[in-house]
Amino acid sequence: MTYDQTHWVPVQRRGPLPTFYYHEHFIEMLDFVAEHYAHTFLAQHAAFVTDFRKLPKEAQCLYVRLVNRKGRVFARNRLRYPELGDLRPVLDRLAEGRWVRAPDAGHFDEILHFLTRDDVYRVLLPRFAGLPRSMKKAQLIAFARENMPPEEFMRDLDTSRVLMQGRADEVRYLLFLYFGRIRSGLSQFTMRDLGLVRTQSLGGAYEPRFDDRAEALENFFYASRLYELTRVRIEDAGDWPGTNFSSSSRLRDELALQAGRKMEKAGNRDAALRLYETGESAQCSERAVRLLLANNRRDEAQQFLENCLDSPRSDEEWLIARDLYERKFRKKRTSDSTDLLRAGDVIDIDESHSGAPERAVVDHFNALGQQAFRSENLLWRTLFGLLFWDELFGSDDAAMASPFDFLPASLSNGRFYEQHREAITDAMALLEEPSRIKQKILMASTRHYGKANGVFRWRESMNDAVMALLDHAPPASIAQILERMARDYEDHRYGYPDLIVVDEDGVRFVEVKTEGDQLRRNQVLRIRQLREAGFRADVVRVRWILDPEQAYAVVDVETTGGKSENHRVTEIGAVKVRNGEIVDRFQTLLNPQRTIPPGISKLTGITPAMVEDAPYFADIADRFEAFMADAIFVAHNVEFDYGFISREFARIGRPFRHAKLCTCASMRKLYPGLRSYSLAALSRHFGISLEQHHRALCDAEAAAELLLLVNERRLSQQ
Repeated sequence: MTYDQTHWVPVQRRGPLPTFYYHEHFIEMLDFVAEHYAHTFLAQHAAFVTDFRKLPKEAQCLYVRLVNRKGRVFARNRLRYPELGDLRPVLDRLAEGRWVRAPDAGHFDEILHFLTRDDVYRVLLPRFAGLPRSMKKAQLIAFARENMPPEEFMRDLDTSRVLMQGRADEVRYLLFLYFGRIRSGLSQFTMRDLGLVRTQSLGGAYEPRFDDRAEALENFFYASRLYELTRVRIEDAGDWPGTNFSSSSRLRDELALQAGRKMEKAGNRDAALRLYETGESAQCSERAVRLLLANNRRDEAQQFLENCLDSPRSDEEWLIARDLYERKFRKKRTSDSTDLLRAGDVIDIDESHSGAPERAVVDHFNALGQQAFRSENLLWRTLFGLLFWDELFGSDDAAMASPFDFLPASLSNGRFYEQHREAITDAMALLEEPSRIKQKILMASTRHYGKANGVFRWRESMNDAVMALLDHAPPASIAQILERMARDYEDHRYGYPDLIVVDEDGVRFVEVKTEGDQLRRNQVLRIRQLREAGFRADVVRVRWILDPEQAYAVVDVETTGGKSENHRVTEIGAVKVRNGEIVDRFQTLLNPQRTIPPGISKLTGITPAMVEDAPYFADIADRFEAFMADAIFVAHNVEFDYGFISREFARIGRPFRHAKLCTCASMRKLYPGLRSYSLAALSRHFGISLEQHHRALCDAEAAAELLLLVNERRLSQQ
């Protein structure tokens, strides 16, 4: 079964791949590209398709095998494909059409890296007598590049046993048209057939990723240069083609940035500056200014920043320029990021929550009677995806560029706003009618729940956050953020604050930071944009403390075996600790719904007869969850006990999420130097009663005594 149009095809794991699976994959790609992207072909690409189809199947298969190998250089004697029989006539046939060919000086670098160390040495030795035999391959390659012209090296090399893949640029272009990325290859098809990657059925909904040949070639040029970054030369930057499309502009900017960083690393600041000046991204502008300042060209740097402030090419560029201008020319001592961090409220939370600070802050606000949700990017992307589901996935315009694409073409190519301007305007107006907009969102969620898409991940709790936003935020504020996403989704899909909080004053967004954390640039930008839209958006800094009011549930489980995925819980024992005292206890046997091995019964004393009439885990789940409440889950070797409990909850379709603390790890850290940190050994060392070891409540009580020792030491170190 497949979904219609752009819905995803469910993963179906197949058996062994057929003998010529790689050929089938190549033909599938070739036919798709020939049908949908012929308008982007140059003459050599059209000739490639025609000529390949004329080849005998054995020759087609061998060529595809070469395409799938790493690199473009091959040793003739290492080509072994039993399904193709004798390869000599097949290679001859491929050579006739230049599908394979002898290497030449134009591929000097590829040849050098392909050859073994001894191969390179044998070519060099006749010309350079006395060349040390101890030289490593990298040294020999460097020597060859400096001392031997490529043409002479190739003349002296026995090329009869070496082959080059021919027509490589053509096949790379075709693969780029299909996947939209240089690094993707036919292995994606293999992963699909093995059930490791999902694809989609396009049906009648299809849109090429490039409108015309100029756009495709421009994108391919810059994607190829990025892929071959090590061979990009500064001298060639002036010959880079102009960019007339937003997609290629992004690639050109990224190439300028990465090539500039490469030059900076090599110590060539002037070359780096020239590269940065060819880019139009905020990152290129920032690096250019910093280099001007590093070279004491302050006047030029100041003028550059003033130009950015007067005519910024993006919000990010303006933010960077203002920050640098204030700090470098107006003596401001701190950055915007630092200012935001310092202005943030500080809240004290028990350090046991340090593994999940965002969830701890959610619990903190909820305890204050406020309503808090983890949101980050998912909130806005979920709202955007549900509000515009029909435009993104359900209409004739909602098309993908290939079965492997995640995002609708209209988002990836930046044309969503243009294509759906009227629908976007209508949706913005609908935000003023709370009941109707909520109905639209809930209807989309109900109808399409679980359908994979490239905009957001389905999460059951996210609808609650979306509804809270719609209930408590000004419609105009929501509209402003959504319109930004519609106009430029790629630049507005990340960086949103961690939490959404509803209090008596409405909605606010909160970015959570702990000691040592920094605000990323896009986080600063999103906070600023949210504030401009009329939202409250702040940073909260978490300070880790030992909170005496924090409750701990010290848990021990007895089980039928050691692995939670295969075994079950036979007994739970737990004690509640607060303010340094045990305040409550929980204990129950459980029917594990499977046999208890004799060895386990001997260890724990729990027999099959003892649990025959005991409750199932589902019967006590509510009672145990109530006992846990907002407590930290503590155990000796906590991953074992927590793993079994969370697995039992998963079996009944319920999540189990609590902060964890391990008394074993904590004792190792706070009481170093002991011979053993087992529960029994620690109990003996500290004089803790352990009369019924391997019964859950007894072990939990012993671990609780260790927790008190741990907290005593933690408190002394605050």
